[in-house]
Amino acid sequence: MPAVMWFRRDLRLHDNPALLAAVDEGEVLPLFVLDPALWGPAGAVRRAYLGASLRSLAADVPLCVVEGDPVRRVVQAAREVGAAQVHVAADFGPYGRERDERVAAALAEAGIELVRTGSPYAVAPGRVTNGSGAPYKVYTPFSKAWADHGWRGPVDAPTDVTWLTVGDTVEIPDDTAPEGVELPPAGERAAHDRWADFLDRVADYDDDRDKPGVEGTSRMSVHLKWGEIHPRTMLADLAPLRSAGAATYRKEIAWREFYADVLAAQPHTARDYLRPDYARMRYDEPGSAFDAWREGRTGFPVVDAGMRQLRATGWMHNRVRMIVASFLVKDLHLEWQHGARHFMEWLVDGDLASNQHGWQWTAGSGTDASPYFRVFNPTSQGKKFDPRGDYVRRWVPELADVPDPHDPSPDDRDLVGYPPPVVDHGEERKEALARWEEIR
Repeated sequence: MPAVMWFRRDLRLHDNPALLAAVDEGEVLPLFVLDPALWGPAGAVRRAYLGASLRSLAADVPLCVVEGDPVRRVVQAAREVGAAQVHVAADFGPYGRERDERVAAALAEAGIELVRTGSPYAVAPGRVTNGSGAPYKVYTPFSKAWADHGWRGPVDAPTDVTWLTVGDTVEIPDDTAPEGVELPPAGERAAHDRWADFLDRVADYDDDRDKPGVEGTSRMSVHLKWGEIHPRTMLADLAPLRSAGAATYRKEIAWREFYADVLAAQPHTARDYLRPDYARMRYDEPGSAFDAWREGRTGFPVVDAGMRQLRATGWMHNRVRMIVASFLVKDLHLEWQHGARHFMEWLVDGDLASNQHGWQWTAGSGTDASPYFRVFNPTSQGKKFDPRGDYVRRWVPELADVPDPHDPSPDDRDLVGYPPPVVDHGEERKEALARWEEIR
């Protein structure tokens, strides 16, 4: 019988269990649905990257792209090719899970089955639970149970597939990134090339991952976001490696899966506080300081460097993400959701679970929350993790030649046209802690 492979966040051929399940049925229609509910809010950066990733996949398979409500378009496509099954990787996000239930019901009315095989994770959300069968609330015990649970090895790409097509398709959108934004290469081949490059230096990851001025991270987050590579492929490559860097990187993959597990168990945390007490804290309304934060002109060099890197590349170093998030919540006293929305607009790797819960971690309201009284000093953080100032000099070029790019003097600021700090960090730290005391 013909089958439909509905691609979503699995834009690859290798290690794709859902695709193999579809191929086992017979001829396969490779389908992608441009869902207005996801396409519109995605932001120009992610739309541009997704288009490039789809074009890469379409170079390997005759991808049929249709536009509209998935409930209607998936049923229509399955009927057109006479499919008895539609195959997908399970989606555990708040919208994706609800959408799939609607699609499954519509398909069932037409006598067609929605078959879920695999997921974007090595261990699907909900599979790892504590002794009472409840989801874990803290990372460390989750990560141990996750590692004990284990995962299957990767599988090869299918061969000798007969691909089907349907009518009423649309061209893959050729959205360009915002002016000045340079996006990374997209697609499965690009993902594997980047991964191979990182494996050559993964031994240094434990030492270099917190240094934004060096190429110390993998930058694989965007490829994981769109499923151009599966995490179990990466875990299989890491398994024989015994370096501290490889061990630390495995823990980072576990963090991604932990946040997905938390969001699946508590979908309201995509928008609301995991720890509701923090909703009672006094927060300010966004104003000119928020605009300065978004545009990278706060007068705090490492903060501005991070926000400018985001605007230029659709990505920001993880250590700097924590610094700029702490600055927004605890120096500007704004709710984390304002920063999370800005990140989701500009991040090419914008993943709802990782982004929202990363922000809640900094805001003190999430799982494994950073203690609220841990207020990052942006100047000392910059000096600690970018001691030579390479990162700041690259992204805040007006400070390239000043003696201390992390703490330029007022005269140096005036000379190069760099703004004074928008706040006094010491005073705002006291204010943040006073507001925290009010809700304790």
